[in-house]
Amino acid sequence: MRPGVRLGVDVGTVRVGVALSDPSGILATPHATLARAWAPNAPEAGDDDVAELATLCVEREAVEVVVGLPRSLSGDEGPAAAAARTYAAELARRVAPVGVRLVDERLTSVDAHRVLRDSGVDGRRQRAVVDQAAAVLILQAALDEERSSGRPPGEPVERQKRRRPKNKDGQR
Repeated sequence: MRPGVRLGVDVGTVRVGVALSDPSGILATPHATLARAWAPNAPEAGDDDVAELATLCVEREAVEVVVGLPRSLSGDEGPAAAAARTYAAELARRVAPVGVRLVDERLTSVDAHRVLRDSGVDGRRQRAVVDQAAAVLILQAALDEERSSGRPPGEPVERQKRRRPKNKDGQR
């Protein structure tokens, strides 16, 4: 098992759940729920949720970020998976040289709701923490996979350079 803190990220359309591992890479714990502010093709604001994650990587000296990839039960990828890939690519660009990996997150939100309900958290309060709970499940699965296989989990995200938007003449 590679030592170091890892971040787990559950990307939603409205919120982003964040979990952290301990420095030994054994246990994932909830950290925060961020308001989703970054959008593809938007100018880089520097104060969006991706920037907050990049800052957290620096503060915690993270060695890796694990982003959930929402596949369907059949394993296919739909629009949500495409959005997660785009988000992960932007995150990889901003946290470089820290690596970003995508891991399968099928049913983590469903499991997170179940775990919260079973622990007595009422429905209204669940919305505030379900994204964190999903991030914990994503990160813990990744930690367990690495511990059992001896290999990093999921697939690495390639760092892409940010392309300048086209001007009115269609040129960059």
